Amino acid sequence: MTSMRITQKAVAQTSLQGLNRNLETFGKLQQQLTSGRLINAPSDSPTGTNKAMQTRSEQAAVEQFGRNLSDADSWLSITDSTLQNMVDVTRRVRDLTVQGASTGNSSEASRRALATEVASLRESLLGLANTNIQGRPVFGGVTTGTKAYDAITGTFQGSVMPGSDVLRRVSFTEQVRVDLSGPEAFGADADPANLFAVVGRIADDLLNAPENLGQGLADLDAAMSRMLGGVADVGARAARVEREKQINTDLALRLETELGEVENVDLPNTIMRLQMQQVGYQAALQATAKAISPTLMDYLR
Repeated sequence: MTSMRITQKAVAQTSLQGLNRNLETFGKLQQQLTSGRLINAPSDSPTGTNKAMQTRSEQAAVEQFGRNLSDADSWLSITDSTLQNMVDVTRRVRDLTVQGASTGNSSEASRRALATEVASLRESLLGLANTNIQGRPVFGGVTTGTKAYDAITGTFQGSVMPGSDVLRRVSFTEQVRVDLSGPEAFGADADPANLFAVVGRIADDLLNAPENLGQGLADLDAAMSRMLGGVADVGARAARVEREKQINTDLALRLETELGEVENVDLPNTIMRLQMQQVGYQAALQATAKAISPTLMDYLR
């Protein structure tokens, strides 16, 4: 049986290697405590680094969803308030129409005054229908222009095509439509119940054909019913956006917690481990000092 000789050099090298390992662990704990992070380099935890990168990617997406939700909320809020104002103006037009229809024997001056006000209200309706958000007409569909309707003729200037809805992604799996096109809200140009055409006809009938105001009222009621349906649709989407905002906020908090669990240090535990490592390192220094303290003179005595 052969025996392995343990030299002083081997003892010294083994001792120094152990001390270096202890010092490296001590330095790593000290760095974690200083930075407050468990992972200061990918080599600290490849698995944790991958998890942190995935979580940060999801956080970036959630932040974008938050911006999309804010944009959707603004768009829907402006659309809703504009429609509400237009409904109020249309109600005024209806009141004037009823007044004109019930005073068929009134003077021409009276009917002219009613017609003038209705024509003015039509201009207000067209102005509201051309409301912009960020330089884009709210009711213009996917048009690149700045107006949804011609201010004089009342014809639709926007662009509406199948599948061309204005959408905002609000989660990893959902999108919300934020626009309402002019034809949907006010009727197509060829529709007899097109809001602007109806109001224009009423203004003309008040002067030239009061007997046609009954049909004008029916068409105006149809146009108002369409607008009220648009208000309900926009309101439902706005409520959905509010729910998604809360869900997005909760998701952001959950991802922040998950990232903290991967990256952030457990402060009490890290302090305790650092103190234990310090005590162990000091004990190793003392033991090593005794183990390698003999010199060549000690062997020559």
